[in-house]
Amino acid sequence: MDKVKIWKRIVSVIVVIFILGMIGYLFPLMKNLSSLEGQVEFKQKVESSGMLGMLTLFGLQVAQIFLIIVPGEPLEILAGMCYGAIGGTVFIMTSACIVTIMIYGLVRKFGRSFVCNFCEEEKVKKIENSKLFQNPKKIEKIMLILFLIPGTPKDLLVYVAGLLPIQPMRFILISTFARFPSVISSTLAGANLAMGDWKMSLILYAAVLVLVAIVIMIMNKLDKDKLTKDVLKTMTEK
Repeated sequence: MDKVKIWKRIVSVIVVIFILGMIGYLFPLMKNLSSLEGQVEFKQKVESSGMLGMLTLFGLQVAQIFLIIVPGEPLEILAGMCYGAIGGTVFIMTSACIVTIMIYGLVRKFGRSFVCNFCEEEKVKKIENSKLFQNPKKIEKIMLILFLIPGTPKDLLVYVAGLLPIQPMRFILISTFARFPSVISSTLAGANLAMGDWKMSLILYAAVLVLVAIVIMIMNKLDKDKLTKDVLKTMTEK
């Protein structure tokens, strides 16, 4: 096992410990979020953490994307709980943009070997060998579709983008703003959880996902080349 993979495993363990620590730190307060006193106490705890709290959450966001350890939704919900739907969304999308620029630059400098240190080589090969992903005329639309759909491996795409025929600035803009539906659904859920409204957070989360599904269906209907179907097939096939 090379040094990069050993380093990745060590950092992964540290990040998981951090996440568990944050859950343990906030869980006693989360149990009382249904009461006004509990909500006030939670907000005071977040505000008292100040810049340290923001840096900790940013560090977790960096690790989540950079090391592809855990899904992004738990951190997005936590950001919504701490900073509200709007503040949490801005925080997550800004963090994602910064990390995406970092990774894209590293991939461009060190090439495919760098990608394979963090991603499964078979998945990387599959995308590299796909005619869809190597088509300069279609790659931007493909990236838009994949970043828009909740549940797709967005962090993997951040890595392989540096190997594909897509302009850096266009990819960074697409990968940042196409995350919005997924991020806002999670931060809205988190903001309502912080207010003790568990039911509304679930309703809002489901409503945004349904809206995204409708948009994807419309895109698929208008897609004469069946690009959406082919891209999803490429990403899900083993």
